[in-house]
Amino acid sequence: MKRVMTAMSGGVDSSVAAYILAQGENLLLEGAYIRTWQHEENFFGDCPAGQEIDDARAVAEQVGIPFQVINLVKHYREKVVDYLVNGYESGVTPNPDILCNREIKFGAFLDIAVEEGFDAVATGHYCRKRENADGTHDIIEGSDKNKDQSYFLAMLQQEQVQRALFPIGEIAKPQVRRIASEAGFTIADKKDSQGICFLGKVDINDFLGSRIKDDPGQIINHDGQVVGEHRGLHHYTIGQRKGIGVPSNTDNKAYVVIGKDRGLNRLLVAFDDPDALIYSKKAIVGPFSFLNQKVEGPAELLAKPRYRDKSTPVKLVPMENDQTLIQFNETQRALAPGQVLALYDGDVLLGGATYLGFN
Repeated sequence: MKRVMTAMSGGVDSSVAAYILAQGENLLLEGAYIRTWQHEENFFGDCPAGQEIDDARAVAEQVGIPFQVINLVKHYREKVVDYLVNGYESGVTPNPDILCNREIKFGAFLDIAVEEGFDAVATGHYCRKRENADGTHDIIEGSDKNKDQSYFLAMLQQEQVQRALFPIGEIAKPQVRRIASEAGFTIADKKDSQGICFLGKVDINDFLGSRIKDDPGQIINHDGQVVGEHRGLHHYTIGQRKGIGVPSNTDNKAYVVIGKDRGLNRLLVAFDDPDALIYSKKAIVGPFSFLNQKVEGPAELLAKPRYRDKSTPVKLVPMENDQTLIQFNETQRALAPGQVLALYDGDVLLGGATYLGFN
């Protein structure tokens, strides 16, 4: 019999994933809640961890499977929270959700499952998996394109994909809720989590402010004029329009963040129009992480510049030092260093790479 440990967050997606697996034959299933940061520290008055664990345990009891809580607080702090804080402190915009999947759900959590004798772990991601003739596995976009979450798995490795299961990848979100309702789950109408992976419902600026000391400096526009003062460069990201603290001009044009000068501690802004420096058809990324076969450029494929973006045609041009030039067919806005580009061949996820800059 195949043994599977399914990650249960207390939400509807992971609950239905567990329910679907429990209906299968020749499968020994157990549920687990991953205990992380939000259970240990919460300075902002909203810590739902206790309720989430209760919800997950209640579903496991209804489904009829053993349930445990796995403590990954220390690993999460070292691999995700430190990465998040260090990224903002160095002037880039990190993507903790992608790192969380690689290092936590399909990293430490998978390692523990294997050590306990499980063959695979399952999650409530909206994506699919297929086995190839050579025994390797690919991740494919979820059937529900409005909920597809393959982008967040762009940094996984083949050995992680081999042991991953995605029970709701063929199902649309409304059907997932119907299944939960028909199964009698009290969480059938529960709202989806909108926070950073496992961090909880905290404001990112409040969170960073508790860990990075503000260092005010000048805000400089595209003409070299001082137009204001920023609170600290970590509070801003490329493409940001709101919350800069600089009013629009007489033509009602709004300023947008176009860069950061860390040496002089200056925030660089310009008017947000098609000629602004944040619009480009080229970006530099690297290094690429591939889920299966490595792509040897130059190559013409598809890419999602960021989550929720539709796949768009790109050309890959290899550069030195494991860097790659990405040429987009269509102009892109605000490709912030530190964020991730996900690469596709049709609906097959190939891998991903971090933005280093754009021009």
